[in-house]
Amino acid sequence: MNLSIFFEPLSEDVFAALNKPRTLGSYISRFVSKFPDWRSADIAILGVNETRGRSNDEVPEAISAQTPARLVRRKLYSLNKGSGRCQIVDLGNLRPGITLEDTHLRLKEIVEVLISHNTLPVIIGGSHDLEYGQYMGYEHLDRVVNMVTVDSSVDMTEDTDAPHNKKQLRQILMHEPNYLFSLSQIGYQSYLVEPEVMATLEKMHFEAYRVGEVHRSVQEMEPVVRVADLLTFDISAIRYQDAPAAEPANPFGLTGEEACQICWYAGLNDNLTSLGIYEYNLEQDEREVTAMTIATMIWYFIEGFYHRKNETDFNSRHFTKYAVAFAEDNPDRMIFYKSKNSEKWWLEVEPLSTDKGSRIVPCSYEDYLQATKGEVPNRWILTQARIG
Repeated sequence: MNLSIFFEPLSEDVFAALNKPRTLGSYISRFVSKFPDWRSADIAILGVNETRGRSNDEVPEAISAQTPARLVRRKLYSLNKGSGRCQIVDLGNLRPGITLEDTHLRLKEIVEVLISHNTLPVIIGGSHDLEYGQYMGYEHLDRVVNMVTVDSSVDMTEDTDAPHNKKQLRQILMHEPNYLFSLSQIGYQSYLVEPEVMATLEKMHFEAYRVGEVHRSVQEMEPVVRVADLLTFDISAIRYQDAPAAEPANPFGLTGEEACQICWYAGLNDNLTSLGIYEYNLEQDEREVTAMTIATMIWYFIEGFYHRKNETDFNSRHFTKYAVAFAEDNPDRMIFYKSKNSEKWWLEVEPLSTDKGSRIVPCSYEDYLQATKGEVPNRWILTQARIG
């Protein structure tokens, strides 16, 4: 497939000064005059200058030199390359469709083609509703997928007059065919979310973690992120001091360090095949703080990607299996797996129905300790409820 027809090339003069030895920019093949060989790349960066989802305005914005992705690229390319190899391409900026729906469908097609060739797309957005196009890119896989979104609010409003970037999760939940197995929300703030929305998530056995829970232990978010096939990040989840270019301004939220930690976890996740970072408002980034925050998040994601362990074979010698019995007179037991390389934990969940197979999901050491005390971890309960 000729992907170049969907993209606007980058201006080389913007990046000429960034091609210094050891900087990340000198290792990334960019679409300037010749479209890069994305099939041999591990990661493909693409900008999507689509913001109609913020206002329901159907007039597309013209692609200019001052796109949000351009400033993020300048910051990202100037960072020093990390350890290990680096096979990354920059495809340029996706041409918006005539309508917002057209842009979603274009993004769907791009994501589908890239992940089908084992190239991981990193999307620098526009409005957060673009995650709907990112999600639709998984429809061809013919299997269920897991999604994690980081946001200060839960974009599931039923208000028909609300902009698209406030209701795309509802579109995802109602999408046919339905191939969403789990949805986890990280960093939400209770006063920004309607109680009915949280009740809906609970009813569907989805997980949601308040920003305070992340502050208490960002490490506990690692197994949440490790389950994801795709992850989306709304920068409104980050506090104003570290990401002022969000609308509306948010004095509370994740720190920049926590955002980078989550992206590091996402990069390490063997199953994750796409990342989208959305809602960067260039006009409000006067000192380019947000651009630097996003660039650093992507840098940590790339570093995590090149430190993946390929821990998927739980029957191999690289795993230790633990069986936890609940009581001497109770035949039931819970199975855990621990990696000898990374020391990460997984939990095997048996289904309620006999015609369905068990499922092994990421968990934490705290889940294992809870089971040894005779308590059933909440992660086990939610997963079993989704399996049925």
